Amino acid sequence: MNIPAQGRKADDILAELRDKAQGDTKWKQGRVFSLVYKVPGATGDAHDELLQRAHALYASTNLLNPMAFTSLKQMEREIIEMAGALFHHPAAVGTVTSGGTESILCAVAAYRDRARAKRPWILRPELVVPTTIHPAFDKAAHYFGVRLKKVPVGADFRADVKAMEKAIGWQTIGICASAPQYAHGVVDPIVELGALAQKKNLPLHVDACVGGYILPWLEQLGRPVPVWDFRVPGVTSISADLHKFAYAGKGASTLVWRSLDDMRYQIFVATDFPGGIYASPTMIGTRPGGPIAAAWATLQAFGVDGYKELARQAADAADRLRTGIRAIPGLTLVGKSDSTIVSYGCTTANAYALADRLEARGWTVDRQQRPASIHLTVTANHAAIVDDYLSDLRASLDELRANPALAKSGSAPMYGMAAKMPVRRLVARNVRKMIADMYKGATP
Repeated sequence: MNIPAQGRKADDILAELRDKAQGDTKWKQGRVFSLVYKVPGATGDAHDELLQRAHALYASTNLLNPMAFTSLKQMEREIIEMAGALFHHPAAVGTVTSGGTESILCAVAAYRDRARAKRPWILRPELVVPTTIHPAFDKAAHYFGVRLKKVPVGADFRADVKAMEKAIGWQTIGICASAPQYAHGVVDPIVELGALAQKKNLPLHVDACVGGYILPWLEQLGRPVPVWDFRVPGVTSISADLHKFAYAGKGASTLVWRSLDDMRYQIFVATDFPGGIYASPTMIGTRPGGPIAAAWATLQAFGVDGYKELARQAADAADRLRTGIRAIPGLTLVGKSDSTIVSYGCTTANAYALADRLEARGWTVDRQQRPASIHLTVTANHAAIVDDYLSDLRASLDELRANPALAKSGSAPMYGMAAKMPVRRLVARNVRKMIADMYKGATP
């Protein structure tokens, strides 16, 4: 495709964009569980309009220079103040980033540079993490020359504190854990890990990208939530995504630090550039103003009462899904979730084949491994589709039982083989080829 010789009319362009979206997952109807966080009903429609209007007001702005766009810097500061108060540390500092991955990249890079300044004898820096830590940490370690020492979790899928302590060595630069971890929705023992971090004089990062903006509301609703935030003295930094359970627009996340002394290692400065001194507190240079303005507007629009109601709806929907899944013979819940994440496996059929049958019925399904399971990140928008999902789940399982050969078609064989393949480099090579093929240029 070439750039058109003459510009097209705006109405025609927008009409084509709407047509292009027709084949996408039906996210507004709750048919996807982790990629989109949607507020339901008329409230959600009004919120979507607010997001679009707030984003549009700042669509051309750039927080690369906070002195040029002081309003954006003020909004960023106020977002961090709100996050700090929510995480029980009003004096916290931090930045708004483009998403959880950037927040984690910034944290890992800062921990590495902190070690360079305070422990210059460390030549091969290591982070001690549980095996359930998000792959964004693998990406950060790959980019920044940091090794992840992954420690197996306990039978409850939570970080094993004693095993992590044993893994700490003289090249360890920090500890990382999750609140909750994505796969099973359980919160790692942050209180114990915080004590370990203090004992070893190491920083502790809590990845609350999924849970940061829902766990506090679940706790306020009276649900049992382990303490995970700055109430734990050993916690140094927290990543938490605004575009998840804060229901802000994509992409917006927060990286929040206990103190400026901790955060200063996040800031990059170049002084020799002919174009002038360059400084940036985040990975990206140009920092689009639209997502920041939309996130600020979202926090203002819902307030405490609004967020507690959205959390209540999400938690109730997750409870109904768990109850329904338990009632279906052959299905079993995986992990005792502290959040609205629901994971389940299948003892009487192939879980990946079950995922295929659900997708044939119009659901977008997240498949997991070790153990083979299906993942649901349940939001307020899913309250309306619980019965439909459970009905399709039962029908899909019945279909598999009636025709076991379905496990040999679709994506089930590929996922099953990949999960069991002992040489993970081969899996990575095959997946890399699959992704690369998606980016092939047009045939001349």
